[in-house]
Amino acid sequence: MIKQVIAVALVLGLFISCEKVVEPVQTIQVSFSNDIGQESINGRLLLMLSSDDSDEPRFQINDGLNTQLIFGMNVENWVQDSILTFDESVFGYPYESLKDVPPGEYNVQALLNVYETFNLSTGHTVKLPMDNGEGQQWNKSPGNLYSKPFKIRVASNGFENVSVELDQVIPPIEEPNDTEWIKHIKVKSEKLSEFWGRDIYLGAHVLLPKGFNEHPEAKYPLMVFHGHFPSDFGGFRTTPPDPNLKPEYSERFSLEGYNIIQQQEAYDFYKRWNEPDFPRFLIIEIQHPTPYYDDSYAVNSASQGPYGDAITYELIPEIEKQFRGMGEGWSRFLYGGSTGGWEALAVQVKYPEEYNGCFAACPDPIDFRAYTLTNIYEDENAYYYPSAHKKLEVPSHRNYLGQIQSTLRQGNHLELVLGDKSRSGQQWDIWEATYSPQGKDGYPERIWDKMTGDIDHEVAEYWKENFDLRHILERDWDKLGDNLKGKIHIYCGDMDNYYLNNAVYLMEDFLESTTDPYYEGEVKYGDRDEHCWNGDPDQPNAITRLRYNSMYVPKIMERIEKSAPKDADLTSWRYK
Repeated sequence: MIKQVIAVALVLGLFISCEKVVEPVQTIQVSFSNDIGQESINGRLLLMLSSDDSDEPRFQINDGLNTQLIFGMNVENWVQDSILTFDESVFGYPYESLKDVPPGEYNVQALLNVYETFNLSTGHTVKLPMDNGEGQQWNKSPGNLYSKPFKIRVASNGFENVSVELDQVIPPIEEPNDTEWIKHIKVKSEKLSEFWGRDIYLGAHVLLPKGFNEHPEAKYPLMVFHGHFPSDFGGFRTTPPDPNLKPEYSERFSLEGYNIIQQQEAYDFYKRWNEPDFPRFLIIEIQHPTPYYDDSYAVNSASQGPYGDAITYELIPEIEKQFRGMGEGWSRFLYGGSTGGWEALAVQVKYPEEYNGCFAACPDPIDFRAYTLTNIYEDENAYYYPSAHKKLEVPSHRNYLGQIQSTLRQGNHLELVLGDKSRSGQQWDIWEATYSPQGKDGYPERIWDKMTGDIDHEVAEYWKENFDLRHILERDWDKLGDNLKGKIHIYCGDMDNYYLNNAVYLMEDFLESTTDPYYEGEVKYGDRDEHCWNGDPDQPNAITRLRYNSMYVPKIMERIEKSAPKDADLTSWRYK
């Protein structure tokens, strides 16, 4: 009996040991169809898995709690009939490896973000995703290749013979049509074309004032609305809300029917735009995407070229020429929120005589001692708080109650999956592409190690001297003060989702300390307001974010009356 037990045990042990020898399959193979019509391509190949059937996986990748899975690799000279393999060594988010994917049923999809080659005037050759009219969005950029999603099952021992073929091409985007009120303009920038080694165009959507055609003698002040890539002029509607529009719930603002509210606000602005007492302005929204992001941040930079000069000295003068703008610094005003808030302030600081006031709402970090929650000059690591015995991650996104949805490490690791060398097209990478010196390889130098978060303080010093707006103002106030007096207006919620209010506090400390001259502007905060609060204490973010084009007009008119030259035209554009 004892011998039989031993024999059974030996057999079971053999089976168990044999089972342990079986290696799990942790690979997915990707190819592209011969029907695509390309023989060799470069880019970033992305593999996505989603347990959510509500949409394609390519539209479900984000930095929030509801993100799905993504893995990425570079592709160089990928040829037809060549198969690329995603294995457990390929970096992913939020799971770092395919071997970490939990068992279950997933939709699988692959996409190639196509790179083009740029021969820069700096002598560098770089490969980057060209914007194709979509505003630098990898998941819907025309010309990118992708596969239709299909279901697979992940077992405890991995994936079973999964092959994905890229056989779809994202189609081109139609240009918006001119209307009675809104015109569209594109200008070839000689400055940017020289830098990038190919023709580069800047665009704008122009909202004309009432009576533009009936008053050919009038010349108009210009309001520049900075922000992310606009597909057309937004927030302007000549008809009431669509009565058949199905109400949609806004999770961001906890509002039912927010799409109807948006249409009503757009129609209300149209009515206000036509009222007899409303000043007659030109308003423009600029299209200036780069291969790094949906816009350039409107300043000159080492890796993106002279976008600031191109916008201020090429695009805007051409708009003023075509649409009878006054073409003088006293008649130009800047405003925007978030990215647009930083741009409004930065452009005012960089070009103090070319503009007569900025209204910067919830601006991206304007003092890098509060680069969200990181002090890039003193901190050693961006991802973790310093501690001898505890590892605590630095958060990157909260709600108005302080509840956390993401961390700096997580957001940066997602970007690293989407593209190395600052090529993700996302927030942290565009800050590098704008603020960093150009590296020896032609790409922006990293402010910190993307994997570990360790900060490069030499790069931080370059940021400080060139793009830390508080530092620049403090350093150069004796030169800038007179030209900026009365022009700086900053607004931010004190519970900004991205902690942007921290940098505003530091900027306010400096501005309020100025005496020679005093800055004569304003800094205001919204109590418990989140991202994109822009200065109205009586309305919530959900409403005020839809009123940018009218809410600063009284302050602009006051500024014009106070600062316009004695011979300035203050009447031709004030008709009823």
